[in-house]
Amino acid sequence: MRISVAGTGYVGLVTAVCLAENGNTVTCVDINEEKLKLLNSGVSPIYEPQLEGLMWKNRDNITYVNDYQEAYSHADVIIIAVGTPERKDGSANLQYINEVAQQIAKTIIKDCVVVIKSTVPVGTNDKIEKLIKENLKYEVEIDVVSNPEFLAQGSAIRDTLEATRIVLGVESENAEKVMKEVYKNFNIPYVVTDRKSAEMIKYAANDFLALKLSYINEIANLCEIVGANIEDVTKGMGMDSRIGDKFLNAGIGYGGSCFPKDTKALHWLANYNDYELKTIKATIEVNENQKIKLIKKARKYFDSFNGLTVAILGLTFKPGTDDLREAPSLTNIPILLEDGAKINAWDPAGMENFKKVYPNEVSYSSSIEEAITNADICFIFTEWSEIKDFNIEKYSKLMKKPLIIDGRNCYRVKDAESAGLIYESIGRRTTEKELMKI
Repeated sequence: MRISVAGTGYVGLVTAVCLAENGNTVTCVDINEEKLKLLNSGVSPIYEPQLEGLMWKNRDNITYVNDYQEAYSHADVIIIAVGTPERKDGSANLQYINEVAQQIAKTIIKDCVVVIKSTVPVGTNDKIEKLIKENLKYEVEIDVVSNPEFLAQGSAIRDTLEATRIVLGVESENAEKVMKEVYKNFNIPYVVTDRKSAEMIKYAANDFLALKLSYINEIANLCEIVGANIEDVTKGMGMDSRIGDKFLNAGIGYGGSCFPKDTKALHWLANYNDYELKTIKATIEVNENQKIKLIKKARKYFDSFNGLTVAILGLTFKPGTDDLREAPSLTNIPILLEDGAKINAWDPAGMENFKKVYPNEVSYSSSIEEAITNADICFIFTEWSEIKDFNIEKYSKLMKKPLIIDGRNCYRVKDAESAGLIYESIGRRTTEKELMKI
């Protein structure tokens, strides 16, 4: 099939490459000339394991262009995968989807199926179908399909090629038939429903996972107060098949491009319809408070960070990506800088992006050792494997005082204790009972 994909971000590029991998001919459309140069040279503009290799492998089946007329006019299927950024009020900005819909209406000269893969409020597919049909230049038939994605950054290729389900929101037999032809080589079960239900599935799934994370973070906070161990608590919970052991890792909150935006968008949608989702509202509030939990812990040791050398390990919102969106580092580092701290930061993937935000205010280290040398305190914001595998005895040898405030529970408390660290984590005991000011 001739498939065109609008947008070459995480969702668009991964979708295009995976469709090509399974036998389709794909044209990607983007207006960013610099990005197109990278793509046409075989270089991925985003940090995602396996992606570049598959781009190269399927280079004969994928083209990257900026001419939407060339891409859309003869396509059998057009997939819209542009961004729906968050507005100030929490609603989703549909500007880019509307622009693509207008372009499709002006250029298609044959019947086709338009697929909305971007995350959109319930009812958007209906509006896009109306917009396209009202602006069609030629007499053609279109079907609009909701086909939400469920990929996670860092595992996007696997999440697409080995997805747990393919959700198809369709309003016609033809749309269902075409979409099953698109995915015929994926060997993944389908959930076929109407468009509004498909749109809601995406929000309901993401927001449930966000809720689960906020819930376990609150339990972890209470564990610290009453003296329980969150790791033992989650182990006992996770063995219950009704709960499962996924998304039970306590920490300093969720971030990224999906959970923060999708929780706010669903909260906004409910309020817009005179309904309040109390659980989602609480999820958002808990997450915002959790982001600064490490700063609060550190205040027990220092009245001020002024003049202190602070090591930061991990800048991205999660390991396996260079994405900084809603990362705890972006919440905490400004507080530390404002308080007069000297920041030494390390991250294996996110430093170049972070330099765009803080080009001069932060010192960037080439290794964990360099970042922690002569530091007064070390914050861990991202659970990179390099951090988890790091020889923790080096903290005592290289830091002025081995004070580690770990927001991702990278180390066992017993190991930290044996290494002579003052070690604070989430939902577990500290290695020192006497919290003396340093």
